[in-house]
Amino acid sequence: MTRILIIDDDTQVRSMLRRTLEGQGYDVAEAGNGNEGIASFSRNPADLIITDIYMPEREGLETIIELKREYPDLRILAISGGSRDMDLDFLPVAQKLGAQRTLAKPIQREDLLSVVAELLAPQDKDTAA
Repeated sequence: MTRILIIDDDTQVRSMLRRTLEGQGYDVAEAGNGNEGIASFSRNPADLIITDIYMPEREGLETIIELKREYPDLRILAISGGSRDMDLDFLPVAQKLGAQRTLAKPIQREDLLSVVAELLAPQDKDTAA
């Protein structure tokens, strides 16, 4: 079964994402910040990481950098509702650091499922024989 790890400090967002993804047959794990997410991934790797950008302890950009350094082929979807203090959009930065796709909150169900399916589809290099 395909495993997805959601890293987000907002329990309501994690719950909504979990319900949506489990409804499609995915095995879903959760973490409340980047430190928990990296520890969870180390114990039980996932096929896809969905990480928020703004979180306590270890933010999403730091999490992306660390995960991509250790697992360069890991597929990552970065999500964000914007900065807590400023009107900045760090989703383009997340892509430059290794997230393959980004979605702005609030996330529409159809958009989430479409992006997840795209990221979990076999990669060209995986299918080449």
